[in-house]
Amino acid sequence: QVQLVESGGGSVQPGGSLTLSCATSGAPSTYYNFGWFRQVPGKEREGVACVSSRGATYYADSVKGRFTVSRVGTTISLQMNNLKPEDTAVYYCAADRSSCFVPKFGAWGQGTQVTVAS
Repeated sequence: QVQLVESGGGSVQPGGSLTLSCATSGAPSTYYNFGWFRQVPGKEREGVACVSSRGATYYADSVKGRFTVSRVGTTISLQMNNLKPEDTAVYYCAADRSSCFVPKFGAWGQGTQVTVAS
């Protein structure tokens, strides 16, 4: 059974940085693709970044050059720099065996809140 547990959320001022971590179990990185998503109340969940089972990385245009996704062992990280108020959301880690571009990932974490405000 795949289990994902996010951590590292919090509050930060605009221009600041945060690193989110996703501790994984039951999902070997050689077979799984790991994505980061975010959601604001009243809006659809948005894909932010993904690292594929082959190590390729993909980013939403809104975060390119500011966010970096990586995997080390069983931990998937999302380094977020130059944060903006519009990055405020609940961030979710997700895993799927198919690809980074499946309509919906099969396994999800519980989410962690990121708030960017002065």
